[in-house]
Amino acid sequence: MSTTAPLIDIPTKDPNTWFDQRFEQKMAEREAAHTPAMTIIATKGTMDMAYPPFILASTAAALGWQVSVFFTFYGLNLLKQKLDLKVSPLGNPAMPMKMPNGPTWIKGKELPIPTSIMTLMPGFENMATQMMRKTMDKKGIASIEELRELCIEADVKLIACQMTVDLFDYGKDDFIPEIEEWVGAASFLPRALDADINLFM
Repeated sequence: MSTTAPLIDIPTKDPNTWFDQRFEQKMAEREAAHTPAMTIIATKGTMDMAYPPFILASTAAALGWQVSVFFTFYGLNLLKQKLDLKVSPLGNPAMPMKMPNGPTWIKGKELPIPTSIMTLMPGFENMATQMMRKTMDKKGIASIEELRELCIEADVKLIACQMTVDLFDYGKDDFIPEIEEWVGAASFLPRALDADINLFM
């Protein structure tokens, strides 16, 4: 006559302790097997605001995380094939920047000009953009194009807001071909719901 072994060997002395230990063990195994996920909503299209989503996305992907970035409204400009991003002093309290070049008496000094006056000066936006680019090059900071390419190579999911595409009458040929999806908020939100970290920029 054959006997069937019990499916789970539960100690008879202290089953509560055994269950607690097994639960902690299983939770630890589940945590170790879990891949962190992060979603980012990118809404800004200026040069200075393009860095945070791409830096965070590429860094998280390098750590092995699953990353999705939803580009909406002016943030959609970051997915265009030809990037022409600028730094604007308008509404930017972090201005003025420090001068990256020039004689010693001005190099590294902040321009003593209020932002309200900067916005009225013709050509100041282009000058601020060039200053930012020179500072980035001098410090060895990767360009937006390079960071975007890193994200693509690291399998970051780049998602375009279809509503914004329709709103601004864009064509899909205006954008890079590596875009993962063209969807609305209703399709993106389930990704955010399942993510461990959600960021709005």
